[in-house]
Amino acid sequence: MALHVRGAVLPEGDVRDLWLVGDRVTFEPVAGAETVSDGGFVVPGLVDAHCHLGIAYGATPITGLDQARELAATDRDAGVLALRDAGSPYPYPELEDEPGVPRLARAGRHVAAPRRYLRDVGIEVAAADVAATVTEQAKAGNGWVKLVGDWIDRGVGDLAPSWDAATMAAAVEAAHAAGARAAVHTFSEEGVDVMVRAGVDSVEHGTGLSLDLIDEMARRGTALVPTMINIRTFGGIAEQARAKFAGYADHMIALRDRFPEVVRAAHEAGVPIYIGTDAGGGIRHGLVAEEMLIMEEAGLPAADILAGASWKAREWLGFPGLVEGGLADLVVYPEDPRRTLAVTRHPSRIVLRGRVVK
Repeated sequence: MALHVRGAVLPEGDVRDLWLVGDRVTFEPVAGAETVSDGGFVVPGLVDAHCHLGIAYGATPITGLDQARELAATDRDAGVLALRDAGSPYPYPELEDEPGVPRLARAGRHVAAPRRYLRDVGIEVAAADVAATVTEQAKAGNGWVKLVGDWIDRGVGDLAPSWDAATMAAAVEAAHAAGARAAVHTFSEEGVDVMVRAGVDSVEHGTGLSLDLIDEMARRGTALVPTMINIRTFGGIAEQARAKFAGYADHMIALRDRFPEVVRAAHEAGVPIYIGTDAGGGIRHGLVAEEMLIMEEAGLPAADILAGASWKAREWLGFPGLVEGGLADLVVYPEDPRRTLAVTRHPSRIVLRGRVVK
């Protein structure tokens, strides 16, 4: 059965009628359609642009598809109708077309240096094997590869790049040759500098960004997914490490404290910024509204934050919004979320793949 929705449709904000026929949107009236929402503000389904369905809370790999479904449902019920899984130790391609699961853009497993990432999560390889491993992981995802650009080096006692600059540039080149885009986890100043100049497509976290590098990202069109809700956990990470690695602990605190300024500068420079929570591991799923509110605290305009969590993020990932022939994913709010972001905590109607889920 076709569905009918009426409301102020964003981003334009004009009051319009939408008809959802199967999994598609049309503005042409459909006789007999069931009205499922009348009034409020209609937003293309939200996106969590950095999460992990393959990692359970506590940073352990999931062991079955039902766990991935449960995590995905938590996000879906918060209005997130598309997910970019930025690295999963558990494959789940079967869920890509499942009716109750949000749209999925997936990387394979994280590609990391030996003993330089979370145990059992990534594939850990020496420099000589990085490019070949990236090529294989491109096949395991559906358009993305995830690189771990830096991590604590226990020999140095602080953050350090995972490999040399030539190896990391070859990794990005291998991803592109395989038809995938490359996302990089990076906290450190040196690691993010190497990866941006290597041509990575998106910087995840990016706490080490300098003003000069932000300008370079804007010039290249490199995306930033700040995961600010995760950066707030740096204090706990630092204190756990302080007894052995005091320099690392101080560095993490400094990166955390300057990060709101970094994100503001990136926004002002025109860097594309998308909303991601880093759910899976140390962050629970379903917190996209909280991430948006943290970004608002950092000084970004609510309307721009919402765009980076909805229609712009969907365009970036290849999931059309509420246009003629677009995908039938939408969230309805009683107030304008461009003015009151907190309303995103309480969607009044959610439709995924042309089906009402809330």
